[in-house]
Amino acid sequence: MDIQKYIDSGILEQYCLGLLDEQEESYLIQVAMLYPEVKAELAGVELAMEKMAALTAIDPAPLMRQRVLSSLGFSGTEVLSLDNLPVINEDTDPQPWLDVLAHMLPDEPHEDFTCKVIREDDQIRQMLVISKIDVPEEEHDNLFESFFILKGRCECTIGENFYALGAGDFIEIPLNTPHNIRLTTPVVAAILQYRFV
Repeated sequence: MDIQKYIDSGILEQYCLGLLDEQEESYLIQVAMLYPEVKAELAGVELAMEKMAALTAIDPAPLMRQRVLSSLGFSGTEVLSLDNLPVINEDTDPQPWLDVLAHMLPDEPHEDFTCKVIREDDQIRQMLVISKIDVPEEEHDNLFESFFILKGRCECTIGENFYALGAGDFIEIPLNTPHNIRLTTPVVAAILQYRFV
């Protein structure tokens, strides 16, 4: 078998694009197992295609995203339950959290600071925090702290970096990094999440 001719044929690219039938895929996998140079070239083609996809990727407009999700059988907004809360991240939608926590979000909080644990297991602790006061500088060496703003606005300094945050914003704080929070509205409601190391 002429390995270089096989590599140059375009079959590896067709495989990565999902254009081969089952028999052709099976043959290519066998060839890649027998010939290290084919396996290495296949890995290179896959990596190049991943990089190209990442360079050309765009976030869809919210309406388009919802249409695509609906066409795939996903209903609109995710419905949360206090018995099974997901991990928060940069893609978290605030509305389901506001809906499930509505009974815990007072119109006018009486206390300067309240913190209610809403999820706790071996890896994650999540708390609903309602604050009228700034959070002084602190740092952690045994947990990753992140928070997701539900209502209000604040400014957060993490190390040398400054962030202005509002409803729907998420931020994660690296280990051993000093950070503080200054409120810029009278009240901030947020999900505070700890991921244990």
